[in-house]
Amino acid sequence: MPKISKILIANRGEIALRIVRACAEVGITSVAVFSDADRTALHVRAADEAYPIGPAPSRDSYLRVDKILEVARKSGADAIHPGYGFLAENADFAQAVIDAGLIWIGPPPAAMRLLGDKLTARHTAQAAGVPTVPGSDVAVDDLDQAVAAAERIGYPVLIKASAGGGGKGMRVVRSKDELEAALRTAQSEAQSSFGSGVVYFEKYLEHVRHVEIQILADSHGNAVHLGERECSIQRRHQKLIEESPSPVVDADLRARMGSVAVAAALAAHYTSAGTVEFLLDKDRNFYFLEVNTRLQVEHPVTEWVTGIDIVLEQFRVAEGKPLSITQDDVEVRGHAIECRIAAEDPFNNFAPSLGTIASLAEPGGPGVRVDSSMYRGGKVSIYYDPMIAKLIVWAPTREHAMTRMRRALEEYGVRGIQTNIPFHLAVLGDAAFQEGRIDTGFVEEFMATGWLTQKDAHDKELERTAAYLGALVVDQKRLAGGALGRQSQPVNGTGPVHDGSKWRVAGRREAMR
Repeated sequence: MPKISKILIANRGEIALRIVRACAEVGITSVAVFSDADRTALHVRAADEAYPIGPAPSRDSYLRVDKILEVARKSGADAIHPGYGFLAENADFAQAVIDAGLIWIGPPPAAMRLLGDKLTARHTAQAAGVPTVPGSDVAVDDLDQAVAAAERIGYPVLIKASAGGGGKGMRVVRSKDELEAALRTAQSEAQSSFGSGVVYFEKYLEHVRHVEIQILADSHGNAVHLGERECSIQRRHQKLIEESPSPVVDADLRARMGSVAVAAALAAHYTSAGTVEFLLDKDRNFYFLEVNTRLQVEHPVTEWVTGIDIVLEQFRVAEGKPLSITQDDVEVRGHAIECRIAAEDPFNNFAPSLGTIASLAEPGGPGVRVDSSMYRGGKVSIYYDPMIAKLIVWAPTREHAMTRMRRALEEYGVRGIQTNIPFHLAVLGDAAFQEGRIDTGFVEEFMATGWLTQKDAHDKELERTAAYLGALVVDQKRLAGGALGRQSQPVNGTGPVHDGSKWRVAGRREAMR
């Protein structure tokens, strides 16, 4: 069996840092790549080695397969982990990694193609006996096909990009009058986002929950599920808050959903980590939605309630080892909640907030985890996703987890940019959320309740914490030494050097100004 000694992380931000830390725990050398905009980023400082791959736009850097493979060759990496986003679900990239003689830390390219395309994934799920949302089983190419499909399915319908994700290439259509414009927009967006304009139709189910099952599988025929995550708190199909377990899923429903998720994975000869997503209606009927053939943003909530390190399991599977656990070993304990912290202004229709982080105070204490790419002096640019951190808490009960999350959010201080922390606090304070009465339409309804009147209270809170933030410089201490900066960093764009480099010291000083 192959043994991994050095992993190149083909990503950036908090997920790259997450993987760097996993490497350090098992004695694997980590290699970071970075664009011009990320030269002083935390994942660059934390990795054992780091190499430049081009200008700030992702198409010129993080999406350049040739540059990433060249760094792998130059650095002597023997494996590549894609994180999430960018090239993580690109089967051609996975195959290129394998063809280059490297270990791909992810599912086989064939399984990625089968499940990464929503239409073929739908067919695979149906063949495995997994219930699917009523819809078209073939691509919808033109208006005549669209009209026929919509009338057969019944309005409202959801147009979905077959190669899509993250809400791109998706449009809800409630009448025939809206159909033509929505079809053209979805096809155009899908083409520009994924290189494929193929779309299909599903019945748009309202007042349903988005519940997903985390799976792990190895090359020895073993597959397990790690329970569910409730992901219904979404805005424009982008998840904002996730939790595990779901407030409405009991042991029996968990076992049934987990069983069909594992069946779908086995049918596709899937290995590594993946997520099978479902819609759950008020009568506890569930319908297959899609498969994410990668590590999910929200994987930490599952790790916390199960005690299983999903990234380390990915390493094991990539080395050809069996999973370290069986289904009998999986037990859900307590409750975990994750809030995605984004550089967005919730009081201005979530407009992006660009700029420099003037000061930063991260929450701590029992049951609090922060996966972050932020640091004092760091810059939020236009080039990448606005999510800059994830705040995750664990507690013995959902009620305790909610109060712990509120406490942690109130401790979280970020100055210089706007964040969506006030929005998260407002949701955590909402009675319907507290009682678990949520669905995928929750945020839209919540936004219509006039929560923006809470801005005055938020402004007063900012005044109250100003002195507190000014006094806390924990990020400076972190940057001055310790875990984030263990061995080496890039110099003049040529490759790595080792501990105590002048580049690293200068970079730290620049970041702390």
